[in-house]
Amino acid sequence: MNQRLIATAAIASLMALGAAGNAVAAGKEKCYGVAKAGQNDCANLSGTHSCAGQAKTDNDPDEWKFVEAGTCNDMGGKTQGQVKKGK
Repeated sequence: MNQRLIATAAIASLMALGAAGNAVAAGKEKCYGVAKAGQNDCANLSGTHSCAGQAKTDNDPDEWKFVEAGTCNDMGGKTQGQVKKGK
């Protein structure tokens, strides 16, 4: 393969990953305090880690998970807006 074809394929792959990430977030919201240990979706509020799957305990209010929009409070969690307001 030539370098141009490889570069084109790499760019197409990155674009597809970005589109998939946006599709996952569509219709979803961050919900704090509902993730089970090892099942958080990304960095926690305090910044002690920056990766998914690193929650140490169930329902830690510092950890978040994507949930269907409008369902967070019903699950006993807090939305990102509520967390930022300190509610």
